[in-house]
Amino acid sequence: MSDQVSSTARRRSSASQPRPYARDRAQLLRRLARMEGQVRGISRMIERDESCLDVMQQTAALRAAVDSVTMLVMEDHVHGCLARAATTGDGEAVADEVMDVLRRGMGRPGRVARITPEP
Repeated sequence: MSDQVSSTARRRSSASQPRPYARDRAQLLRRLARMEGQVRGISRMIERDESCLDVMQQTAALRAAVDSVTMLVMEDHVHGCLARAATTGDGEAVADEVMDVLRRGMGRPGRVARITPEP
């Protein structure tokens, strides 16, 4: 729980700084708007009783679009937040947060705690 609190506090304290994805904000918003349209289109397909395969093809395209947005935000996070954290000594904690989010997104279990070798 304390790790969760510290990561939340870290995210809030950096809220006054521009987020690294700010440089890609327009592109992200365009992609998200396109995905909204894809979702509405899939809904219409279901309403019209269209082919299961056609619906699955469109949901696969939607998933690829979500992955694309995720990757863009991740790249910005690594180049911005993670790089900044590395200079302040928080790099390992921020890297662990990134990996936790990726694991959850991939449906993978959390990693077992690292064992540090004794000197």
